[in-house]
Amino acid sequence: MTRTQGLFINLPITDLARTRAFYTALGFEINENFSDDKAIAVVLGDKQYAMLLKREFFQSFTKLALADPAKYLQCLVAIQFDDKKEVDAIVEAALAHGGGEPHPPEDMGFMYQRAFSDPDGHGWGPFWMDPAGIPADH
Repeated sequence: MTRTQGLFINLPITDLARTRAFYTALGFEINENFSDDKAIAVVLGDKQYAMLLKREFFQSFTKLALADPAKYLQCLVAIQFDDKKEVDAIVEAALAHGGGEPHPPEDMGFMYQRAFSDPDGHGWGPFWMDPAGIPADH
């Protein structure tokens, strides 16, 4: 089985200071070793990062046009938390600091999920799941 040693999700952003303020307000740590005046590294977990790069810098890695995440869906990043309260807390923090909530919470009993968009429009899906509670028909 193939296993990775870490994860770096790269997303383009428009305002580095606003992005840093938003993610630190949500309680995420910034790894300064991977951050500079072009990008910040948001620590999601052990060896898991969201690399948030200024659009001009991000563009230097590709010849393809960059989509505007406020208008076009690029991806949805699902992040797992230990309980429903943590899911609610991060979404409420996102809303209080300039994020949006694209749809209402979903509670399936064994899984609870919400969603938020950051100030650039990137979609995040915090969730809690009890694997032992997954119905047999899933």
